[in-house]
Amino acid sequence: LRLTGWGRCDTKALHQRWFLRAVWCWICRGGCTASRLGERLYRVMNRFLSNATNRIDAKGRVSVPSAFRSVLAQRDIRELYCFQDFMFPAISVGGLDLLDRFERQIASEDAFSPRANRMSLLIHGGGVFMKLDSEGRLPVTDFIRDYTGITTDVTFVGRADHFQLWAPQTFLATQAAAREEFRTRGLGLG
Repeated sequence: LRLTGWGRCDTKALHQRWFLRAVWCWICRGGCTASRLGERLYRVMNRFLSNATNRIDAKGRVSVPSAFRSVLAQRDIRELYCFQDFMFPAISVGGLDLLDRFERQIASEDAFSPRANRMSLLIHGGGVFMKLDSEGRLPVTDFIRDYTGITTDVTFVGRADHFQLWAPQTFLATQAAAREEFRTRGLGLG
């Protein structure tokens, strides 16, 4: 935040994107309007939202959308944990925190229980680590292609704390079915 006086932040500077790295004003100790707005914007802007489709290049790589790369950078995610989604023909991609969350859930179970073993089979047996290249491209490996049916294009789908890789036609059909279900049954959770 740009400081305009002793302990005062300039809200206009915040709107002009002076806040890119600052989440709160350390002088105002989070009490000013600008720092609250910056904190709220940070919480929104560090999530994977929307979707985009990119073509796979001749070397089998696809460019991750810039909005998703920005979130990866903000969260300091350098190594990607990728796993085969449990419900959809998609690859879910996130940071080590995503893997840690699943491993905490597995650890809360009896280590020899069928549930813990099934979850480990899915999380560890259906997961790999990957890295983006220096240009922000992800290799589209057989691990991804075989599970998703991806051929020439990849649809990136934001899922808040992670994103997914889909075959474009499959994503559109699944999204349309979900929309129709909500249209006819309502947005209830039951």
